[in-house]
Amino acid sequence: METKHIRISDYNYPLPDERIAKFPLAQRDHSKLLVYEHGRVGEDLFLNLPQHLPQGALMVFNNTKVIQARLHFHKQTGALIEVFLLEPAQPADYELMFQTRGRCSWLCLVGNLKKWKEGTLERTLTVGSATLTLRATRRQMVCTSHWVDFEWDNTEVSFAEILESVGELPIPPYLNRATQESDKTTYQTVYSKIKGSVAAPTAGLHFTPQVLQALDERGIDREEVTLHVGAGTFKPVKSEDIADHEMHTEYICVHRQTLEKLLRHQCRAIAVGTTSVRTLESLYYMGLKVLRNPAVSEQELHVSQWEPYALSDELIVNCEQAISALLKWLDDNGLSALHSSTQIIIAPGYEYKIVRMLVTNFHQPQSTLLLLVSAFVKGDWRSIYDYALSHDFRFLSYGDSSLLIP
Repeated sequence: METKHIRISDYNYPLPDERIAKFPLAQRDHSKLLVYEHGRVGEDLFLNLPQHLPQGALMVFNNTKVIQARLHFHKQTGALIEVFLLEPAQPADYELMFQTRGRCSWLCLVGNLKKWKEGTLERTLTVGSATLTLRATRRQMVCTSHWVDFEWDNTEVSFAEILESVGELPIPPYLNRATQESDKTTYQTVYSKIKGSVAAPTAGLHFTPQVLQALDERGIDREEVTLHVGAGTFKPVKSEDIADHEMHTEYICVHRQTLEKLLRHQCRAIAVGTTSVRTLESLYYMGLKVLRNPAVSEQELHVSQWEPYALSDELIVNCEQAISALLKWLDDNGLSALHSSTQIIIAPGYEYKIVRMLVTNFHQPQSTLLLLVSAFVKGDWRSIYDYALSHDFRFLSYGDSSLLIP
């Protein structure tokens, strides 16, 4: 069947609420690890992950950091309005955005929108020893998001400091609970660095400094990419055919040394999480674009949802050629890192180019992440999920993990 006409109802399974982990384990690396290797399923503890990996392999992590993206305002009527930051609008660059002082704009979701028809919302807050007033004004719609201008009357304070002071961490909606202080630590990976996500790359939540050290001792080469996870990661597939589902755009950054490391490993990698998968696989198609047009702009490197399937006739280009082309493009443009975006959907019928092993959690029924896993294990996802359900594995963001070796 053509990928576009996959029926999402074929990717359903029963997930009782009690199987969804509401909180993480006290020790991250003591979670269970399902090991799927060439069709065989077994289990271990996550702290033993390095023993299941080939010595000298390349492992790629997503180093994005979850921001405290929920802001709450009270109108004079008492109505509570929630403004959920989705992506920076002005400035559009994440790094510049968090350094802004005095004003900035975001694309947002708005909770209780019917109570905020017009006017400016205000709240007074304290950041360190400074007291300031933060104002929010809603402008035009951009697709399904609201453009919101923020202004504050103290240019000594950055927007990052405001979020740290009064923002709330956006834990997944399916946890059905309020954010707790502990989530600020447990819903971040131990290697998170680059602020910008509104959801954690949850496969990485199991890693501890001890596990990372064990990887190093086994000779596993570690590299990091950045993909800022958007709220769209929780967007359910509501159409019967996935052709009618629009994937969300996510922003990526890959440094030159990572591309060089990929080449040294014959463009083969172990991906930690589906976000690392989407970043790595998108690099191949970006390389194809450079090969077709060496003068392509950073924005034009964007990988659209169905592009990989339309480009199947170009598979005579191998990964080394595609990644080498990206490296030359960086040199020609005087850049040390690639900044672009991807909308890639990976579903059965997709041929993986770079990712050879995958560390990932257990995903929601009828989700694009489950489609990605199915594509990776050549359709054998049910044997994995049946085992996890019958062997007391914990599911979703704070749940257990799996190592998939097709």
